[in-house]
Amino acid sequence: MTEKNKSLALNIYLILASLFIASLVASNLIFQKFFYWYPVNITVFNVKLFEVSVGLLPYPITFLITDILSEIYGKKRANQVVIAGIFASLFSLLIIYVGKHAPATNWSPVNDNTFNLVFGAAPLAVLASMLAYLFAQFVDIRVYHFWKTYTNGKHLWLRNNFSTFSSQFIDTLTVLVLLCFFGIVPWDKFLGLLISGVIFKVLIAALDTPLLYLAVYGFRKKFNLKLGEEIRHF
Repeated sequence: MTEKNKSLALNIYLILASLFIASLVASNLIFQKFFYWYPVNITVFNVKLFEVSVGLLPYPITFLITDILSEIYGKKRANQVVIAGIFASLFSLLIIYVGKHAPATNWSPVNDNTFNLVFGAAPLAVLASMLAYLFAQFVDIRVYHFWKTYTNGKHLWLRNNFSTFSSQFIDTLTVLVLLCFFGIVPWDKFLGLLISGVIFKVLIAALDTPLLYLAVYGFRKKFNLKLGEEIRHF
């Protein structure tokens, strides 16, 4: 690989890592707002079937990015981004903690009560999300590489969907258990939110498969990569 391509590969890696971290942190901060993503009135276990947190909107992006990183840059590089996401989440938690204890001025557009209402549950949410995300992402990467090895680099759609489906279920289950345990979400909403969240994430995972194919095709063409070949040095 030429020095120019090495520099390009590094820059793309950093951009993907930045998008991953931004999506992860944003999902932790906006999770308290819920919406209906499909206007059909079907109720399951005291929750409308298509009722989910807005925190789920950026979250599937993280799994798409780790799949791209796993396919092109390898398991080690993908794990590095996951670990970076953990530190970013912890740092955001620290910033929220400091902001919570900094008294608002009389003219502040956001007073202490409003700030605490929006971000008061964020530390527990970040902790719950971080633990769930840690399990889910490492499962996603491990399952992805299992299928990549098993199929000799073929059937990209198979490893993308199998890894994402399993990891998204683990993520949704773990984070809801912790949020209910901490009293942020009532237990009577658990099963309904679990079913709604898994359906939403599975559909998004299926829809992002063409995006993964497009990204992998672009990488292979630009960097002259063979089937199953990864960018090892940059």
